[in-house]
Amino acid sequence: MDINILLLLQEFRNGAGSCLANFMSKMSFIGEMNTVLIIMALVYWCVNKELGKYLLMGWSGNRIVNGLLKVTACVYRPWIRDVRIVPNSDALTAATGYSFPSGHSMNAASLYGGGAIRKELSKALRLVLGLIVAFIAFSRIFLGVHTPQDILVGVGVGLLVMWLTAKLLAWVENHPGKDILVMCASIAVAVAVAIFAALKSYPMDYDANGKLLVDGAKMANDTYKGVGWCIGFFVGWVLERRYIGFSTDVPMAVRMTRLTTGLLSYYAVSLILIPLLKSGISGQAGTIVTCFIQMFYVTFVFPFCIKHFEMEKKVKAQS
Repeated sequence: MDINILLLLQEFRNGAGSCLANFMSKMSFIGEMNTVLIIMALVYWCVNKELGKYLLMGWSGNRIVNGLLKVTACVYRPWIRDVRIVPNSDALTAATGYSFPSGHSMNAASLYGGGAIRKELSKALRLVLGLIVAFIAFSRIFLGVHTPQDILVGVGVGLLVMWLTAKLLAWVENHPGKDILVMCASIAVAVAVAIFAALKSYPMDYDANGKLLVDGAKMANDTYKGVGWCIGFFVGWVLERRYIGFSTDVPMAVRMTRLTTGLLSYYAVSLILIPLLKSGISGQAGTIVTCFIQMFYVTFVFPFCIKHFEMEKKVKAQS
């Protein structure tokens, strides 16, 4: 049934021309891992620290859950399961890992869905955020890179993780000294997922020419990314919480300065430092380490920098 739905959408996509496919590609883009991460980072640095912290924590958890489910189920992508499926070429670059559940749908549920279930936001904004989740999830089946089952489970599980994240943060607020316990437990889970992904056996199916259809070890790469991001978040969260305590209750000029410097420095880390590190640390360890650094920069290093420089600037202005 899933494949039949994709074939119907594929026929419609081919007949509708490029405009609708381009729109769906743009919706899919705002659900990609790195897009979601930078948006959450900007919320955390410049808009609302508490909301940003919640989004980053929930997303980190969702990346672990998504990675675990993918390497456990090992569901092939639609075009591998049925050669009649011809996915949109632009969507293939971001269609990494196994198919179930949809990573884009879980990303959408983390950022936009996470905002939609926050009652302190306006009803109009929550409605818009909910529609974005629906569009991103639908774009994945419209473009032929996921099945309806992939996106429905992805959104459902993603929203569940965000709800549990809100409960966890409320518990930590009532038990401030338990943050290290939460960090240690989260790191233990992340490490266990990485070990599971590295040691488990993967399907070894071949085509008529004897070529391996899917390389399971390669498919697990997104799982290792999730492990690095998760560990980076929880270590950075505890250190920031205990030793920095920056605030987003600052003038608009300061927020804009943070946005500009944050974007530039983030891309310097992502596009210069991380490729250099990857060239020296190969394989699974390289993926985990570089993603750890990326998230640790978001949650601790940049907050440390802005707290230090903004305080120094304030002291100079008063002297």
